[in-house]
Parts: sequence; C-alpha cells; structure tokens
Amino acid sequence: MSWTDERVELLKKMWSEGQSASTIAKELGGVTRNAVIGKVHRLGLSNRAGAAPAPAPSAEVKPEPKAAPAKPKPAPKPVEAKPDPKPEQTPAPAAATPATIPARKQIIPAGQPLPPQPSTNEISPEALAKVSEVEKKAKKLTLMELTERTCKWPVGDPATDDFWFCGLPVQQGKPYCEAHVGVAFQPMSARRDRRR
Repeated sequence: MSWTDERVELLKKMWSEGQSASTIAKELGGVTRNAVIGKVHRLGLSNRAGAAPAPAPSAEVKPEPKAAPAKPKPAPKPVEAKPDPKPEQTPAPAAATPATIPARKQIIPAGQPLPPQPSTNEISPEALAKVSEVEKKAKKLTLMELTERTCKWPVGDPATDDFWFCGLPVQQGKPYCEAHVGVAFQPMSARRDRRR
C-alpha cells in the first residue's frame, strides 16, 4: 500500500472530522490503525483540539518530517510483594556455559517478612553466655565493612550510633560466626521444649 495524494487527502479529511484511526484504516483499506497513526504524526496532524488546518500539499515533493520521540511512560506503581513459597529459578540460556555464568545467590525481594526470630526465653542459657563472651571480642564492623567472611549478626539499635555487626569469621556456609549460628539456627523441638 502506498500513500497516494488521494489517500492522504482522505486521511486528513477524516482526521479533521474526528474519526478514529481504526475507522480511517477501514475506510482506506489495506492499511492498519498503527499505519494511520504514524502517517498522522508524520503529517503533523496529531493535535485535533484547536489545531490550525494543515497546509494543502504542493506539487513539489517534500520529505516527510520524522515523528517526534514518544513521551516516556510514567513509572508503574510498586506492587506489594507477596511471599513466594517456591522461588522460581531462571534457567541459563542454552548458549551459555558454566564457565561464563557467575554463580548467583538467591535474591529475596524487598518487603518479604523476616523469618521468626527466637526470643530470649527460647534461647538456651549456654548459647546466651557464649554470645555474651563472643560479643566482647567482636570486631564491631559497620555495614560497609562487612564481607562474605565476616559475621553479619547485628548488635544494638540501628537508629543509634552504638549499632554494629559482630564481624568475627563466619561458620562455613552460614552468615554468622559459630556463637551467633548457635542462637540463630536452633531446632524447632528444642525451642518448643524451652517455652514450656
């Protein structure tokens, strides 16, 4: 389909009458709604309300102006995250090899509820004593000083200057040192027994 002078005139006429792009496309035949919208923009006819009539085409062939870049869409509203019982894992692309794909840790989306933390009466007295001794030796690191090898157990109120992280060497495969692992990862049966 080509845009002949007659088809362009019909497009301009129908557009100025307020016809929709779909209606114009049906009337012209052999053209889609999107093609009509594109031609309208290239002809500079996009603003119907209070727009001055378009100048009549002259016999001289002029290059059509390029369409203005589209305005960016507003950012979508954030959707409240819901806990996902089974996190989806994205398969690696077929062309990638294990050597080219860096190992990724599972990312927990923001807004997910934290796992239940044991209260003081649920922790064994031995573990509490061990934690008290370890915290005396702690390196007292800031968030920016933490690494994969340092204990990330928080101590104190984050809203105060006295807040810090343990910083001692972590137990293999855990985010905490041995003493804090003893507090954080307790079997449910032991916790239930202490509550009674």
